[in-house]
Amino acid sequence: MLQTLKNAWKIPDLRRRILFTLMMLIVFRFGAHIPVPYLTADAMQAFLGNGGTDLFSLFDVFTGGAFSNATVMAMGVSPYINASIIVQLLTVAIPSLERLAKEGLEGRKKINKITRYLGIALAFIQGAGLYVTLYNMSVTNGLDAIKNPSVLTFFVIVLTFTAGTAFIIWLGELITEKGLGNGVSLIIFAGIVSRIPSAAYGIYNQFLGAGVNAKGLIFVAAIIVVAIAAITFVVFFSEAERRIPVQYAKRVVGRKMYGGQSTNIPIKVAAGGVMPIIFASSIMAFPATIVRLVSGGNMPTAGLGYYILGCLSAGYASAWWTSLVYAILYALLILFFTYFYSSIQFNPIELANNMKKSGGFIPGIRPGRPTVEYLTKILNYIIFVGACGLILVQIVPILFNGWLGAKVSFGGTSLIIIVSVILETLKQIDSMTLVRTYKGFLNS
Repeated sequence: MLQTLKNAWKIPDLRRRILFTLMMLIVFRFGAHIPVPYLTADAMQAFLGNGGTDLFSLFDVFTGGAFSNATVMAMGVSPYINASIIVQLLTVAIPSLERLAKEGLEGRKKINKITRYLGIALAFIQGAGLYVTLYNMSVTNGLDAIKNPSVLTFFVIVLTFTAGTAFIIWLGELITEKGLGNGVSLIIFAGIVSRIPSAAYGIYNQFLGAGVNAKGLIFVAAIIVVAIAAITFVVFFSEAERRIPVQYAKRVVGRKMYGGQSTNIPIKVAAGGVMPIIFASSIMAFPATIVRLVSGGNMPTAGLGYYILGCLSAGYASAWWTSLVYAILYALLILFFTYFYSSIQFNPIELANNMKKSGGFIPGIRPGRPTVEYLTKILNYIIFVGACGLILVQIVPILFNGWLGAKVSFGGTSLIIIVSVILETLKQIDSMTLVRTYKGFLNS
């Protein structure tokens, strides 16, 4: 990795792209510290300080603490991500959007434009919902969350949240166009990475803050070992793929022979990436979010409701069995959404028909229905293995929280995002470096 960056730094064009990307990320982090008018950060932290994982907690993770600090970037890119998911699902359901997706570059530009507008609209709706929640919490608990609540205050706060999201989307597109990597992914990456120092200090303070002791050292060492093992696993897991061999029949056209070459169809084990985890996290976080919105931030601290929320929200209840129930439910949802998302991306029938039209076939498998059945079998196996990998990465931090009492704020979602963004960015740097340093046959 260091050698890749060193080689890229020697090329003026790539050096400008690297510096531009870093500058845009610094601008994003500065924006994450600009407060929203009429909104108090203490109230936001009190709003999130009841424990448990809900949608607002996910916002805070992806924004690098901008949400809990009540800053301009509080909404982050979450509305844009939600809009992208909605548009992607609608592309399968609506024929006009499906035609746009198949029109190439111009079609993708129109879809991106629709996604941007939808993302800004969702940011406004989410900002309005957050304002109403904070207002109800102020009335119920007497917290001074909103200063001088009025219609003007409502529009100032909500429009500030919306403008912050629009600015982040613009920054992401600038990074994609003039920088390195995917802009939106890098912004999420920057938000997550910015919390690493505070998370490390929190673990140190929890186990070794009162003094160095054997038990604390063992727990810290165990967390470090598991973290290294998890990163290594995610790297191999993200790059793993199953290659299905494909042979093309020879064709004689005139005096020339065409075809006859061998190739393969690469199917990634983690074809869905982090999307199944995001879907599952959103579903599991929904009940706690509804309770927080309805109660004005007053979450139950005892009784049946307390343990029910403990089974549906990570880290909410203190009982170990609630963490186990949560882990099981979470694993089942990840398995479901992995199959769901992979079925959208990979269609065995369409792939088999395209192979048949181009004269391709899988060695030992007849074209047509046998090919579809073979591809479906392989796909189901790969999806199951990928789902098990996602479950393993996501469940380990939950078990740490529930059984060891370690307050590990980084889950599998954050880890997979960090690793995947780094790998994709390095691949892009490698390809750009190769293009700019390739001399060609005549110049060699």
